[in-house]
Amino acid sequence: MSTWLQLTEVFSMLSMLAVGGGSAVLPEMQTLLERYFGFTQTEFVHAYSIGQLAPGPMMLTVLIMGEIIDGLAGGLIAGLAFFIPSSILCFSVGRLWRYIGDRPWRQSLQMALEPLSIGLMCSAAYIIAKESIFNWQTGAIALVVAFLLMRTKINPVLLILAAATVGFFGQIHS
Repeated sequence: MSTWLQLTEVFSMLSMLAVGGGSAVLPEMQTLLERYFGFTQTEFVHAYSIGQLAPGPMMLTVLIMGEIIDGLAGGLIAGLAFFIPSSILCFSVGRLWRYIGDRPWRQSLQMALEPLSIGLMCSAAYIIAKESIFNWQTGAIALVVAFLLMRTKINPVLLILAAATVGFFGQIHS
């Protein structure tokens, strides 16, 4: 199967599974990219981290992953395959949601999807942390950043850059 077709298949399937946002599919994305494209966990974490610096939707990360796999065309294919199916689904469900109105089962469905989304995001955080936190220094950086995210209004991009700088200089001096 051609790389472009595989990129389309993998990212469009992930798009349809992205209940609760793109971060909900990160564990499955990492597994599929490793299986089909030999994408290591380290490459995945690096691509994800770089993608977080980009303005716009968090999942612009898929463009970077596609580009690593097959250049500019791979990035374009991954982006289209990831964003188009879920956008069509979201538009369709949004219209249906308005039509349904205030029916009781709508509220029940919403309440059931909320913990599911939170659980999927927690599993994504675990996948990223498992590769990123490998000694007490990186653990300390993660705790400080988490604390600052919860207690201040510092832009997360600045925290990512600061953590990367601390990690870089820590690597140089060790």
